[in-house]
Amino acid sequence: MIAVATLSGPAPRIGVVLVAVLAAIVLLVAQPRVRAAAMLAALVLAPALLLADIWNSSQLRFVHRHPPYAVVGAVLVLAALAAVSVLMRRRPQVFPLLAVLALPFRVPISTGGNTSNLLVPLYFVVAAGALAWLVPALMTGVSGATGARGHGERGGSQGPAAPLLAWVDRLLSLVIVLYGLQAIYSTSHGSPSGFEVALENMVFFYVPFTLLYRLLRDVRWTSELLRGCLAITVVLGLIFSMIGFVEYATKTIILNSKLVAANDLHTYFTVNSVFFDPDIFGRYLALTMVLLGASLLYRFPRREQLAAIGALVVLWACLVLTLSRSSLGALLVGMAILAALRWRPSRALYVAVAVIAVGAAVVALTPTTFGLNQGLNGASSGRGGLVSGGLRLFGDRPLQGWGSGSFVQEYRVHNRGAGELSASHTIPITIGAEQGVIGLLPYIALIVCALICLVRGARGDPVRSALAAAFGALIFHTMLYADFLEDPITWALLGVGMALAADGRRAHASAQMRLASDTSAARSGSVSASSAAS
Repeated sequence: MIAVATLSGPAPRIGVVLVAVLAAIVLLVAQPRVRAAAMLAALVLAPALLLADIWNSSQLRFVHRHPPYAVVGAVLVLAALAAVSVLMRRRPQVFPLLAVLALPFRVPISTGGNTSNLLVPLYFVVAAGALAWLVPALMTGVSGATGARGHGERGGSQGPAAPLLAWVDRLLSLVIVLYGLQAIYSTSHGSPSGFEVALENMVFFYVPFTLLYRLLRDVRWTSELLRGCLAITVVLGLIFSMIGFVEYATKTIILNSKLVAANDLHTYFTVNSVFFDPDIFGRYLALTMVLLGASLLYRFPRREQLAAIGALVVLWACLVLTLSRSSLGALLVGMAILAALRWRPSRALYVAVAVIAVGAAVVALTPTTFGLNQGLNGASSGRGGLVSGGLRLFGDRPLQGWGSGSFVQEYRVHNRGAGELSASHTIPITIGAEQGVIGLLPYIALIVCALICLVRGARGDPVRSALAAAFGALIFHTMLYADFLEDPITWALLGVGMALAADGRRAHASAQMRLASDTSAARSGSVSASSAAS
């Protein structure tokens, strides 16, 4: 009865807007107590909305039949959460390491008649990290984690030295709040309805990933911690690749029955490892390769470079087996950005033009191999039709769109016989159709602002160059597939990148202040010497 009452009427729509506002407060407010209160409210309200949404799903059948056992299980989970948060409080470096470890792991959960692959382990890590930060902040008014920046510091987003960094937080807040507000008029028909999709995106992705981003911004990023995070990412990529090789050798798929059917219909075989989608697997491999590739462009120890080459060979071989053209393109874009930041951009441009020319020649010589004989829509697995249909939806309501989360349902309504689809596979098209110009302009501003912050000052810095290149590659991938703010890697790259950009700006400002002080002292000394001589 509680679930029915919560899902009916205006309550869930108000709840979506409320959690969006709480996420914005977490991003924008500097006072530790206020931010901690917003974190705590988001941690309580978001699961409540989620529970109401999935109350009748098969995953909660055990809860309905055995409430006492469910209560005991909830108590055990909360106890584990408290224990991990205490560990993070004492050793703050544990949070980023566990967050990177949990990034790729998803658990299928049925929601609103649809199955979503949710990052349950990451939710647990984020909740523990948030508790480690907010409990001391609420009690003492001082930032929680001992390894985090102190009171009043917001990852460099304050002060005249870095106004653009502050705009990243502001634009993220604007995007999230607009998404919540535009969910109010989203469609309620279909299964899942547009509003149900918007609610799930807000609860499953935007709110927890906002906390992830905020916590990563406050981490003190040392060389050892960055190396540890990269090592975890590479080791996971290698393990996933080995699973992919086993899939290819045995012609079996661990997850995703739809991919099994697709492989049975074609002469080629696509692997997905522990990911439900080969393109998401390919994205993870491509971004890992971009991050690892930076070690070959700078003066790292020879032993580390040889190890990086070996890992890149393995990751590349498995990336080919995913047959993800969007991921291969993202890899090229990421490597091009790396080269442009390491050397002169003109050199990277010449190489990119040569690679594109060779690729175009190969495609022209063997068009059947790449499916071009089926036309653009056939070669792109139907995505050409999705783009044109999405543009028509945008043209019908260019200002406000059809409402957050409504693309799939509205596309089916306006394109009878469209068949099964889950997204437009082009993020700007999705935003334009769902939110119109109102949502599209903040999205473009966020992309531009974030890229400038990541790239500025990154030349000569292998870590910042790798993060900027990986973010650029991810943006390219979202143009051909899906999941921008719905991917935790986006928030992780932004969180770490903005923190390092802020550290770089503070170091630069300190150096300028020392230089000015030394110059002033030298001038004062010369004046005193002249006076004494006189």
